[in-house]
Amino acid sequence: MKIFRGYHHPQLAAHCALTIGNFDGVHRGHQAMLALLKNEAQHRGVPSCVMSFEPHPRDYFAAVARKPELAPARIATLRDKLTELARCGIDQCVVLPFDARLSSQSPETFIQDVLVQGLGTQYVLVGDDFRFGVKRAGDYAMLDAAGDRLGFDVARMNSYEVHGTRVSSSAVREALAAGKMDDAARLLGRPYSVSGHVVHGSKLGRNLGFRTLNLRFSHWKPAASGIFAVHVHGLADRPLPGVANLGVRPSLKADDVNAGRVLLETYCLDWPASLGAEGAYGKIIRVELLHKLHDELKYDGLDSLRSGIAKDCDDARAFFAQAFAASMHTETSRQTTRDRI
Repeated sequence: MKIFRGYHHPQLAAHCALTIGNFDGVHRGHQAMLALLKNEAQHRGVPSCVMSFEPHPRDYFAAVARKPELAPARIATLRDKLTELARCGIDQCVVLPFDARLSSQSPETFIQDVLVQGLGTQYVLVGDDFRFGVKRAGDYAMLDAAGDRLGFDVARMNSYEVHGTRVSSSAVREALAAGKMDDAARLLGRPYSVSGHVVHGSKLGRNLGFRTLNLRFSHWKPAASGIFAVHVHGLADRPLPGVANLGVRPSLKADDVNAGRVLLETYCLDWPASLGAEGAYGKIIRVELLHKLHDELKYDGLDSLRSGIAKDCDDARAFFAQAFAASMHTETSRQTTRDRI
């Protein structure tokens, strides 16, 4: 997938089939929309294109109002969103900076300058709640009328449901905030995960006997937080079981190197000997958050912190043992059914 910041690039295709949105999480509703977009693009002989925004529009307006509490919790980093869009087979993605200029643009100007002149749009697919332009003045009816006048097709996709539940980014955020990782996975169509480069930290975990993999995120408000049983991908030829803390680590002092910033700190229960002590730094890993053990806790000292981490490791091992036993039982039941047939 080709990725462009803005739409003034000679490498952009002259025409495209387009969908527009934040696509936070790229959940199953998004995936259904992207599959339809790809089909329409193939019929027209043009590339499929996603237009998204960074920062999230609600992040921008929260900053303008100086009310950070209005910013939504983010399901995915930009890296993870782009990775999932690529996995869905999208040909190109245009990331527009959501700023004062874009936020004050009229719907008519957006259609003419961005959709028609900027992207050569032949087909636009939007969700059933799509709004655009200054003060969200543009809607599907306006876009459809413009398409009829300017020569591009417009379609709208209704809500997508799983077992009677409308799939949305809000529903995913609610599941993650409640620690319901199985519910989040059903909405996403995959286990919830976070990826990034492994960076150096304060080495506190190593001093406590728990070498950790640190992923740091500046200015990120994650939808999930707490202590999790996880699988780590990218270090070995198999997923590695582990325990992860996603949050701000309240037990540490204010002068800690990561203090106040979101950190995903992961301890592998089975460290690959081939990596050695330093072999993970700089690697891109993906951490699947499978089961929430508890919220972040504030410990009163290093000894209690060490004991707390040890208990989390024991609880994670128990989770993986139970999950393995359940999978073996399921496989045995399937084999018995096959034998009967």
